[in-house]
Amino acid sequence: MIDGARVIVGVDGSYSSLAVVHRAVQEARKRDALLVPVIAWMASDGDSLRPLSELEYAARQRLDTAFELTFDGYPEGVRIQPRVLRAEPGRALVTTADQPDDLLIVGSGRHARLQHVVHGTVARYCWAHAACEVLIVPPAELPERPQPIGAGGHCHAGIGYLN
Repeated sequence: MIDGARVIVGVDGSYSSLAVVHRAVQEARKRDALLVPVIAWMASDGDSLRPLSELEYAARQRLDTAFELTFDGYPEGVRIQPRVLRAEPGRALVTTADQPDDLLIVGSGRHARLQHVVHGTVARYCWAHAACEVLIVPPAELPERPQPIGAGGHCHAGIGYLN
């Protein structure tokens, strides 16, 4: 392994993000680097009655499911250190990818134009604030699924809002 080499990847639980996970594993193998998949979550207004541990557990399930759907589990031959963070996604990713030799991989997403204008994007935030190289993976040409990964969940821009 290249000393300290890490590939950090933002996982949002959406079906289109599976291509981002796949690319991150390829890069980690190519660089012989530690893979750090990150899912950032925040409770939505409707979650005020749910325990935080339940929300964190649901986010971890989404992260695990992304690897299950992409590779039938966490791939062998790659050192992986998953992180589930309660934070805004862009900030969580930039904070995690804090070394100049890190590679941060995020998806460009498929969000409505108004959402881009009002909220910006995680990819744009990471591009502007990261202390390392940022690789932005365009949306995969995969068939759409009716809902994001994980039962009863709704994800936006790298952040899981759990219903």
